[in-house]
Amino acid sequence: MTKEPHTFSGVVGHPRPEVFAWHQRPGAIERLTPPWQPVRVLREATSLADGEAVLGLPLGLRWVARHSAYDPPRRFVDELVSPPLSWAVRWRHTHDFRDEGARTRVTDAVDTDVPETLLRPMFAYRHRQLGLDLAAQATAREAGDRPLVVAMTGSHGLVGSALTPFLTTAGHRVVRLVRGTPHGPDERHWDPRTPAEDLLRGVDAVVHLAGASIAGRFTAEHRAAVRDSRIGPTRALAELAARTTDGPSVLVTASAIGYYGADRGDEELTEGSPRGDGFLADVVADWEQAAASAAGDGLRVVSVRTGLVQSPRGGTLRLYRPLFASGLGGRLGDGRAWRSWIGIDDLVDVYHRALYDVALSGPVNAVAPHPVRDDAYAATLARVLRRPALVPVPGAGPRLLLGRQGAAELAEASQQVYPAALLAAGHRFRHPLLEPALRHLLGRVEQD
Repeated sequence: MTKEPHTFSGVVGHPRPEVFAWHQRPGAIERLTPPWQPVRVLREATSLADGEAVLGLPLGLRWVARHSAYDPPRRFVDELVSPPLSWAVRWRHTHDFRDEGARTRVTDAVDTDVPETLLRPMFAYRHRQLGLDLAAQATAREAGDRPLVVAMTGSHGLVGSALTPFLTTAGHRVVRLVRGTPHGPDERHWDPRTPAEDLLRGVDAVVHLAGASIAGRFTAEHRAAVRDSRIGPTRALAELAARTTDGPSVLVTASAIGYYGADRGDEELTEGSPRGDGFLADVVADWEQAAASAAGDGLRVVSVRTGLVQSPRGGTLRLYRPLFASGLGGRLGDGRAWRSWIGIDDLVDVYHRALYDVALSGPVNAVAPHPVRDDAYAATLARVLRRPALVPVPGAGPRLLLGRQGAAELAEASQQVYPAALLAAGHRFRHPLLEPALRHLLGRVEQD
């Protein structure tokens, strides 16, 4: 007896040709892959008509999906064709697009033996993510966004790997600045110390994300790596951007709320607040000054002071998720420290806005408008994962892993930061509240 395909359907508020065209652009499969799944996009299909996408799974397995039945702007199909997975799993996925007034109903019909309950959170996420991305991109176009050539450092990091496909699905071209050998026209070799004079020619904008990870014990060697990977390379890139005649008009560089110091108590911090004390505050201040050195030459410079990024693929959430899922999570210390957080896709929107909004310049706090205390963060994550949060982390734990200074400036840091510049610009956050953000990122939205 032949089973009926599993069917998942959702409506997005955009015309069918626009929705279908989005799926044909580079980056679409990246944007639709749920971040909680252990899946990596190794290669996108070059065409929805007859191309193949390759996904990497645990244990070195490859999922090769071959496209067919291309009928724009109505449907396309992908089918699993790679053994040994194709021997064990039946998978034929029909993507169907229908008009529903000025909106589009997207229906995914999957002929498979995988249980429907396992697939439902994934397709609910895909429909939400598609609608949110299309809405953000439409808002940007209304505000003057146009196709740009964007040069990007750190494109394979946590932020860059989310921002790059968002920009390409929006119609921009991303040129990756890589330290190794370039592969293809969308990569250029970048020497962080002495970048080539022609590196940024033909580029409209630069997004600078590269820098050594701040996480780790604050040894002399670690502090030197954190500082040296930021100050010099940022200044060299900013100066090059400023003197390139056929080059960028905007430089958007990563920064951090570490600028405000490790512990500001209950002070409400905005872009106008004075800098704090400590190693990270010193690094961030010099980092931003290195980028600002280009502003006097007519280049618009935006420093994105980023809070605690929420994503299962990196940052604190990647560390906390397995602990809380096993019932071993809890608050840190007394739980009173402030956590100024931001979802990865809201951070992507901030970088996008910095590219097209010519009124935005200088430091911009990339945090959600509702910071929470650590005990509230722990309780929220536990509730989303349906686990208790009964095991508080003693202060000695972070100090053992990070050292006294590292623990004070990272794990124990308390900063109540607000996105004043973004709110004044009328910026709309996808997830201003923590629980909806975590539910979306972890596939735990209640109606799923």
